[in-house]
Amino acid sequence: MVGASGNPGSRLRAPVVVNGKVVTMQQAVIDRARLVFTLFDADGSGELEAHDFELMAARVAAAAPGSSETDKAAMLAAFRRYWTTLAAELDVDRNGRITFEEFRACVLSPERFSAALDDFAESLAALGDPDGDGRIERDRFTALMTAIGFARPNIDALFDAFGPSDDDRIEVPVWITGIKDYYSPDKTGIPGDQLVGTPT
Repeated sequence: MVGASGNPGSRLRAPVVVNGKVVTMQQAVIDRARLVFTLFDADGSGELEAHDFELMAARVAAAAPGSSETDKAAMLAAFRRYWTTLAAELDVDRNGRITFEEFRACVLSPERFSAALDDFAESLAALGDPDGDGRIERDRFTALMTAIGFARPNIDALFDAFGPSDDDRIEVPVWITGIKDYYSPDKTGIPGDQLVGTPT
């Protein structure tokens, strides 16, 4: 990777190519964070609040009609844990709201949120695999990602970047890893980059 210095700041300032554009690694990570922030801001207020995560969880559950109530409840619990973790770590003034400037620390210091992110990634992937065979069909993946708010071209590009099988399915661990990588400040050139801007 470009900028292989042992200094994390040097790595974040190193130039990388994302969807055909040269940016710093830090900018690529911040762009990913900004997109997620915008999507999680379900009511469009410009700040994240507890009810945004309730709204998002309801949308995602509605997009998974074939999933069990247990898996849907786990997804709701994961969204709630995500919010409570963000609030505890980032809501410095304790006003119940998180701005983007506060939120970007989520990807610049991911170790503070790893447990909540693990829950989120595993619960979302479980909704995509209701029969428990370890594989996720494109249509189900598309429905869940659309419910979160991603655009169809980006969703298709992401699914293709995950390397689907001949019968157009991806492995559950591949998606889980992809979600975690999206929040990693030292990861670029990853499938998740397809979600930002115009996919390549």
